[in-house]
Parts: sequence; C-alpha cells; structure tokens
Amino acid sequence: MDAMRQTLEAGLPELGLCLTDEQIETLCAFGRAVVKQNEVMNLTAITEPSQVAKLHLLDSLTVLTAASLEGKKLIDVGCGAGFPGVPLTIGCPTAKITLLDSLGKRVHWLEETLPTLGISAECVTARAEEAVAQRRESYDFATSRAVARLNILLELTAPYVKVGGMVIAMKGAAAQEELAECAGAIKKLGLQLEEVRQFPMDDTCHSLILLRKIAPTPKQYPRRFAKIKQAPL
Repeated sequence: MDAMRQTLEAGLPELGLCLTDEQIETLCAFGRAVVKQNEVMNLTAITEPSQVAKLHLLDSLTVLTAASLEGKKLIDVGCGAGFPGVPLTIGCPTAKITLLDSLGKRVHWLEETLPTLGISAECVTARAEEAVAQRRESYDFATSRAVARLNILLELTAPYVKVGGMVIAMKGAAAQEELAECAGAIKKLGLQLEEVRQFPMDDTCHSLILLRKIAPTPKQYPRRFAKIKQAPL
C-alpha cells in the first residue's frame, strides 16, 4: 500500500470520518496529480506522499467534522491547488462546491484535471472582491486556507455567505492571535464567533475558526483589495 493511502486510512478514523475505498482512491489520485503538476507549476511545497495526505488531504477534510455539507453550497476562496475544496467535493459528493482563484493557470489545470478523476466542481477565475458581485450571500459556507490574515480574509469571504450560513477559516498555530485582531471586523461584517476547533498536526496545531453569519454584510464590503490590505477592518 502506498504511503499516501496508508496515511489517509490511519488519519480518517482519528477525525471520525468514514469514506469508501473509492473516495480514498480518488483523494490519492488527486494528491498524486497535484504532486505531478507541481513539477511544472508552483502548486505546493509539500510533495512527500504521506505529508500530502496529512497536510493537504486530511487537513482539508477537517471541515467535514465541523459542518454538514450534504446538498449545501460552499465556496473555496483562493483555492490554489484545490485545497480544501477538492477533498471536500470528494468527501461529500452532494455538496455544490465552487473553487475560486485569481490565477488562471491554476484554475485551468483544475478544470482539465477534475473531470478525468470523476470530480465535479465549479471552477472560477476571478479575484474574490470582484466575483462577489454576482454571488453575494448565495452560499451556505465560505472557506479558505492560507490566503490572508483573518482580519483581511473575513472581508473577502463573509459577503458570499447567506444569513444563517458560516465562514470556516482554516488557520495554523496563530489562530487565536489572528482572532484577537478582528473583533471589529467580525461585528461589522455580520458575523459571530461560534467555535474554534483545533487539530494537532505533527509538532503544530491546525485550527478551524467557525463564524456564523447573523446579519447581512453591509453593501460597502468587500472594498478594493488594496484598501482592505492597507486598512483592515
């Protein structure tokens, strides 16, 4: 058995997740596709199979422990190589998932690769602050990983989520520190902190910051990215 599959099969029960053999094989096939494409395109610094399984595939699947995606709409903002959106699509095939990234080369690769693996997701090339014009408050969940600090990220993700939905921010060891910076942003964007879930990963800790959308996000958000970066909420 290869190291990627072995690591997945060991890690899934620790997350309380049960996937079919076919789902596990599809996850591995996607992981291998990312590593292969990485030879010609900068997708990830992580290429060792067991680390791909742990730090990309299992890390992405932690979202399934925090929310039921069955039949729900989720947007992965700044999806990069497809994490967490693609593993979530594999883990919950009834979810309607949009992969959004501003880099056309990455999105084009996903558009070409996913159908060959039997994976269905909408792929969109656009900047997060611009694509929201047609998609405002139309998703049950918005998630994002390794895109920006939380006080910037929330302004890019919250406008996509309908009232009653949730922003799920995937963060590393600095999650609490980033959360402390953005009490004002959380309130202004119509969010409310629900929970922070932590997942030990080797010698560090990965976190899910769960923020419930309790009121519409005011229309002036998101601002232009230069402004968001220059003066975070």
